Amino acid sequence: MENGAGDAKDPSGFLSEILGASVTVKLNSGVIYKGELQSVDGYMNIALERCKEFVNGKLHKNYGDAFVRGNNVMYISADS
Repeated sequence: MENGAGDAKDPSGFLSEILGASVTVKLNSGVIYKGELQSVDGYMNIALERCKEFVNGKLHKNYGDAFVRGNNVMYISADS
């Protein structure tokens, strides 16, 4: 199966490939977290290190470690 941009990836495979990488996590509220992905589970609960919180595009707060509950996650993407 192809999605036009290459082979389709299983979401769990993608997430395991980006463990330890810098990611952007957008919440349903519009708040964005950027940090290093440490873990993710089947409920999309996410643990980040060196996490920064952005509200309305502006840096709001720095966190060392952060845990985001999966039901709040709109998407997660790997930063390049």
